[in-house]
Amino acid sequence: MSFLRRRSATPTGPDFDVLAMDPGDWPGDLGAGLLPAPDGSCQGVFLRYDLFGGRGPAMIIGNLPEGSPARELAEGQVPFEVTQLLAALGNEEHVEVLETEDVPVMHEDNLLIVRRIKCSEGRISCTQFDRSDGVLVTIASWDRPITDELYQLLKPLPAEMFQTA
Repeated sequence: MSFLRRRSATPTGPDFDVLAMDPGDWPGDLGAGLLPAPDGSCQGVFLRYDLFGGRGPAMIIGNLPEGSPARELAEGQVPFEVTQLLAALGNEEHVEVLETEDVPVMHEDNLLIVRRIKCSEGRISCTQFDRSDGVLVTIASWDRPITDELYQLLKPLPAEMFQTA
């Protein structure tokens, strides 16, 4: 099943549309960041949702293509999105992955296998799933559980959101 559409590469943005929640569907502020490679290619996109009205982010959603260095993790190391969430919160606590579990979730009419990641910091919820185009989507949330209903809100965001004027 394909969550995202490939589009032609542009020098100002990623070569894939980002699976996330439309900012109009969710309260709070949205910020976006690109992970550039030395050659200028996009190695991933992450979105930061601040649902607490300026008191810190509640959620980070990352989209990392195959070959992105941010996907290369050592045993027990938390995903890139978890470290970004902790950095945004100003939390310098060392956090590790304790265990993972694969769980089937329905997304529209398709079955999605979601990897739930249990971290040593209990206030972090983290899940991952692979898109059909090889991009790894990671959702990291602070002090809010990630329920199956969240996946129904995910959709491709318009490419224009990631282009500069």
